[in-house]
Amino acid sequence: MGMALDTIDEWISRRHRNYVCITSVHGVIESQSDHKLRRIQNEAGLVTPDGMPLVWVSRLRNRRHVRRVYGPELMTEVCQRSASMGYRHFLYGGAAGIPERLAEQLQSRFPGIEIVGVFSPPFRPLTPEEDESIIQRINNSGADILWVGLSTPKQEYWMAAHQGRLDVAVMIGVGAAFDFLAGVKSQAPRWIQRSGFEWFYRLLTEPRRLWRRYLKIVPLFMYYMALDSLGFRDRGHRADRPAAR
Repeated sequence: MGMALDTIDEWISRRHRNYVCITSVHGVIESQSDHKLRRIQNEAGLVTPDGMPLVWVSRLRNRRHVRRVYGPELMTEVCQRSASMGYRHFLYGGAAGIPERLAEQLQSRFPGIEIVGVFSPPFRPLTPEEDESIIQRINNSGADILWVGLSTPKQEYWMAAHQGRLDVAVMIGVGAAFDFLAGVKSQAPRWIQRSGFEWFYRLLTEPRRLWRRYLKIVPLFMYYMALDSLGFRDRGHRADRPAAR
Protein backbone atom coordinates (compact mmCIF):
# COMPACT_ATOMS: atom_id res chain seq x y z
CA MET A 1 0.00 0.00 0.00
CA GLY A 2 2.80 2.42 0.89
CA MET A 3 4.46 1.92 -2.48
CA ALA A 4 1.17 2.48 -4.29
CA LEU A 5 0.44 5.68 -2.36
CA ASP A 6 3.94 7.06 -2.96
CA THR A 7 3.65 6.33 -6.68
CA ILE A 8 0.32 8.15 -6.93
CA ASP A 9 1.71 11.13 -4.98
CA GLU A 10 4.63 11.35 -7.40
CA TRP A 11 2.39 11.27 -10.47
CA ILE A 12 0.22 14.05 -9.10
CA SER A 13 3.16 16.24 -8.11
CA ARG A 14 4.69 15.83 -11.58
CA ARG A 15 1.33 15.87 -13.41
CA HIS A 16 2.48 12.63 -14.98
CA ARG A 17 -0.63 11.07 -16.53
CA ASN A 18 -1.08 7.40 -15.80
CA TYR A 19 -3.60 4.77 -14.83
CA VAL A 20 -3.82 2.05 -12.18
CA CYS A 21 -5.29 -1.42 -12.68
CA ILE A 22 -6.35 -3.08 -9.44
CA THR A 23 -6.37 -6.65 -10.61
CA SER A 24 -7.91 -9.76 -9.15
CA VAL A 25 -7.77 -13.36 -10.36
CA HIS A 26 -10.70 -12.43 -12.61
CA GLY A 27 -8.56 -9.86 -14.44
CA VAL A 28 -5.65 -12.26 -14.76
CA ILE A 29 -7.81 -15.02 -16.22
CA GLU A 30 -9.58 -12.67 -18.65
CA SER A 31 -6.14 -11.51 -19.82
CA GLN A 32 -5.20 -15.02 -20.90
CA SER A 33 -7.66 -14.89 -23.80
CA ASP A 34 -8.23 -11.14 -24.15
CA HIS A 35 -5.05 -9.82 -25.75
CA LYS A 36 -6.27 -6.23 -25.61
CA LEU A 37 -6.90 -6.43 -21.88
CA ARG A 38 -3.52 -8.07 -21.29
CA ARG A 39 -1.78 -5.29 -23.21
CA ILE A 40 -3.69 -2.61 -21.27
CA GLN A 41 -2.64 -4.14 -17.95
CA ASN A 42 0.97 -4.57 -19.04
CA GLU A 43 1.10 -0.92 -20.12
CA ALA A 44 -0.46 0.44 -16.91
CA GLY A 45 1.66 2.66 -14.72
CA LEU A 46 0.78 0.46 -11.77
CA VAL A 47 -0.93 -2.90 -11.35
CA THR A 48 -1.81 -4.01 -7.83
CA PRO A 49 -2.87 -7.45 -6.54
CA ASP A 50 -6.50 -7.13 -5.48
CA GLY A 51 -6.84 -10.63 -4.07
CA MET A 52 -4.86 -12.85 -1.71
CA PRO A 53 -4.26 -15.63 -4.30
CA LEU A 54 -2.16 -13.19 -6.33
CA VAL A 55 -0.23 -12.21 -3.20
CA TRP A 56 0.49 -15.87 -2.42
CA VAL A 57 1.63 -16.53 -5.99
CA SER A 58 3.93 -13.50 -5.87
CA ARG A 59 5.53 -14.72 -2.66
CA LEU A 60 6.04 -18.17 -4.17
CA ARG A 61 7.91 -16.35 -6.94
CA ASN A 62 10.20 -14.76 -4.29
CA ARG A 63 8.53 -11.34 -4.48
CA ARG A 64 8.33 -11.13 -0.70
CA HIS A 65 7.45 -7.42 -0.60
CA VAL A 66 4.07 -7.96 -2.26
CA ARG A 67 1.00 -7.20 -0.15
CA ARG A 68 -2.63 -6.94 -1.12
CA VAL A 69 -3.70 -3.52 -2.41
CA TYR A 70 -7.48 -3.79 -2.31
CA GLY A 71 -9.51 -1.27 -4.29
CA PRO A 72 -11.72 0.04 -1.45
CA GLU A 73 -8.72 0.28 0.88
CA LEU A 74 -6.60 2.14 -1.67
CA MET A 75 -9.45 4.57 -2.27
CA THR A 76 -9.83 5.09 1.48
CA GLU A 77 -6.10 5.67 2.00
CA VAL A 78 -5.83 8.15 -0.88
CA CYS A 79 -8.90 10.06 0.29
CA GLN A 80 -7.50 10.22 3.81
CA ARG A 81 -4.39 11.95 2.47
CA SER A 82 -6.34 14.28 0.25
CA ALA A 83 -7.49 16.88 2.75
CA SER A 84 -3.91 17.76 3.65
CA MET A 85 -2.52 17.32 0.14
CA GLY A 86 -5.33 19.22 -1.58
CA TYR A 87 -6.09 16.49 -4.11
CA ARG A 88 -9.26 16.92 -6.15
CA HIS A 89 -11.38 13.89 -7.05
CA PHE A 90 -13.85 13.02 -9.80
CA LEU A 91 -16.08 9.93 -9.44
CA TYR A 92 -16.97 8.20 -12.73
CA GLY A 93 -19.08 5.06 -12.63
CA GLY A 94 -21.67 3.20 -10.63
CA ALA A 95 -25.40 2.96 -11.15
CA ALA A 96 -27.58 6.07 -11.08
CA GLY A 97 -27.24 7.83 -7.74
CA ILE A 98 -24.26 5.78 -6.55
CA PRO A 99 -21.46 8.31 -7.24
CA GLU A 100 -23.51 11.04 -5.55
CA ARG A 101 -24.04 8.82 -2.52
CA LEU A 102 -20.35 7.89 -2.50
CA ALA A 103 -19.37 11.57 -2.62
CA GLU A 104 -21.54 12.23 0.43
CA GLN A 105 -19.98 9.32 2.31
CA LEU A 106 -16.43 10.43 1.50
CA GLN A 107 -17.10 14.06 2.44
CA SER A 108 -18.59 12.93 5.74
CA ARG A 109 -15.74 10.55 6.48
CA PHE A 110 -12.90 12.83 5.30
CA PRO A 111 -13.76 16.47 6.09
CA GLY A 112 -12.12 18.85 3.64
CA ILE A 113 -11.89 16.37 0.76
CA GLU A 114 -12.62 17.99 -2.62
CA ILE A 115 -15.04 16.03 -4.79
CA VAL A 116 -15.16 18.16 -7.93
CA GLY A 117 -17.49 16.03 -10.02
CA VAL A 118 -19.54 12.84 -10.31
CA PHE A 119 -21.00 11.01 -13.28
CA SER A 120 -22.94 7.77 -13.64
CA PRO A 121 -22.64 6.57 -17.26
CA PRO A 122 -25.61 4.83 -18.90
CA PHE A 123 -25.61 1.06 -19.40
CA ARG A 124 -24.79 1.44 -23.09
CA PRO A 125 -21.85 2.80 -25.09
CA LEU A 126 -21.67 6.59 -25.08
CA THR A 127 -22.08 8.36 -28.39
CA PRO A 128 -19.00 10.28 -29.60
CA GLU A 129 -20.76 13.51 -28.63
CA GLU A 130 -21.57 12.22 -25.13
CA ASP A 131 -18.03 10.97 -24.69
CA GLU A 132 -16.55 14.32 -25.69
CA SER A 133 -18.94 16.07 -23.32
CA ILE A 134 -17.84 14.00 -20.31
CA ILE A 135 -14.18 14.47 -21.25
CA GLN A 136 -14.68 18.24 -21.21
CA ARG A 137 -16.59 18.01 -17.96
CA ILE A 138 -13.78 16.08 -16.27
CA ASN A 139 -11.08 18.35 -17.67
CA ASN A 140 -12.94 21.49 -16.63
CA SER A 141 -13.32 20.15 -13.09
CA GLY A 142 -9.59 20.41 -12.38
CA ALA A 143 -9.52 16.89 -10.92
CA ASP A 144 -6.20 15.31 -9.98
CA ILE A 145 -7.60 11.81 -9.50
CA LEU A 146 -10.32 10.14 -11.56
CA TRP A 147 -11.87 7.14 -9.84
CA VAL A 148 -13.39 4.73 -12.36
CA GLY A 149 -16.01 2.44 -10.84
CA LEU A 150 -17.11 0.21 -13.69
CA SER A 151 -16.14 -3.48 -13.88
CA THR A 152 -13.38 -5.58 -15.40
CA PRO A 153 -12.64 -5.39 -18.30
CA LYS A 154 -14.89 -2.39 -19.00
CA GLN A 155 -13.03 0.01 -16.71
CA GLU A 156 -9.63 -1.03 -18.07
CA TYR A 157 -10.79 -0.47 -21.66
CA TRP A 158 -12.20 2.92 -20.67
CA MET A 159 -9.05 4.13 -18.92
CA ALA A 160 -6.77 3.06 -21.78
CA ALA A 161 -9.04 4.67 -24.38
CA HIS A 162 -9.09 7.99 -22.49
CA GLN A 163 -5.46 8.23 -21.48
CA GLY A 164 -4.05 11.29 -23.20
CA ARG A 165 -7.50 12.84 -23.62
CA LEU A 166 -7.98 13.63 -19.95
CA ASP A 167 -5.98 16.17 -17.95
CA VAL A 168 -6.12 14.20 -14.69
CA ALA A 169 -2.82 12.97 -13.26
CA VAL A 170 -4.11 9.51 -12.47
CA MET A 171 -7.05 7.26 -13.27
CA ILE A 172 -7.71 4.41 -10.83
CA GLY A 173 -10.09 1.57 -11.70
CA VAL A 174 -11.69 0.42 -8.46
CA GLY A 175 -14.74 -1.54 -9.66
CA ALA A 176 -17.10 -2.47 -6.84
CA ALA A 177 -15.43 -0.04 -4.41
CA PHE A 178 -18.10 2.51 -5.38
CA ASP A 179 -20.85 0.20 -4.10
CA PHE A 180 -18.93 -0.88 -1.01
CA LEU A 181 -17.90 2.59 0.15
CA ALA A 182 -21.28 4.07 -0.73
CA GLY A 183 -22.81 1.51 1.61
CA VAL A 184 -25.06 -0.25 -0.90
CA LYS A 185 -23.20 -3.59 -0.83
CA SER A 186 -21.56 -5.36 2.09
CA GLN A 187 -17.87 -6.18 2.17
CA ALA A 188 -16.54 -9.48 3.43
CA PRO A 189 -15.22 -9.44 7.02
CA ARG A 190 -11.47 -8.93 7.22
CA TRP A 191 -10.79 -12.50 8.29
CA ILE A 192 -12.50 -13.76 5.13
CA GLN A 193 -10.55 -11.26 3.01
CA ARG A 194 -7.27 -12.48 4.52
CA SER A 195 -8.24 -16.13 4.05
CA GLY A 196 -8.48 -15.76 0.27
CA PHE A 197 -12.16 -16.72 0.21
CA GLU A 198 -13.63 -13.28 -0.39
CA TRP A 199 -14.75 -14.51 -3.83
CA PHE A 200 -16.91 -17.13 -2.10
CA TYR A 201 -18.46 -14.50 0.17
CA ARG A 202 -19.30 -12.34 -2.85
CA LEU A 203 -20.73 -15.38 -4.63
CA LEU A 204 -23.06 -16.00 -1.68
CA THR A 205 -24.19 -12.36 -1.64
CA GLU A 206 -24.60 -12.02 -5.44
CA PRO A 207 -25.11 -15.55 -6.78
CA ARG A 208 -27.10 -14.65 -9.90
CA ARG A 209 -24.50 -12.15 -11.11
CA LEU A 210 -21.32 -13.98 -10.15
CA TRP A 211 -21.85 -17.73 -10.37
CA ARG A 212 -20.87 -17.99 -14.04
CA ARG A 213 -17.76 -15.87 -13.46
CA TYR A 214 -16.45 -17.95 -10.59
CA LEU A 215 -17.36 -21.23 -12.22
CA LYS A 216 -14.96 -20.19 -14.97
CA ILE A 217 -12.13 -18.38 -13.21
CA VAL A 218 -11.48 -20.58 -10.16
CA PRO A 219 -10.66 -23.82 -12.04
CA LEU A 220 -8.89 -21.90 -14.82
CA PHE A 221 -6.66 -20.10 -12.33
CA MET A 222 -5.67 -23.41 -10.75
CA TYR A 223 -5.04 -24.88 -14.21
CA TYR A 224 -2.83 -21.99 -15.35
CA MET A 225 -0.93 -22.02 -12.06
CA ALA A 226 -0.22 -25.72 -12.48
CA LEU A 227 1.06 -25.16 -16.02
CA ASP A 228 3.17 -22.23 -14.88
CA SER A 229 4.69 -24.25 -12.04
CA LEU A 230 5.66 -26.95 -14.52
CA GLY A 231 7.31 -24.38 -16.78
CA PHE A 232 4.69 -24.36 -19.52
CA ARG A 233 4.30 -20.63 -20.11
CA ASP A 234 2.77 -18.90 -23.09
CA ARG A 235 5.75 -17.27 -24.74
CA GLY A 236 3.41 -15.33 -26.96
CA HIS A 237 2.51 -13.20 -23.93
CA ARG A 238 5.99 -11.71 -23.95
CA ALA A 239 5.22 -9.69 -27.05
CA ASP A 240 2.64 -7.75 -25.08
CA ARG A 241 5.07 -6.71 -22.37
CA PRO A 242 6.50 -3.18 -22.51
CA ALA A 243 10.22 -2.63 -22.33
CA ALA A 244 11.61 -2.39 -18.80
CA ARG A 245 11.36 1.10 -17.34
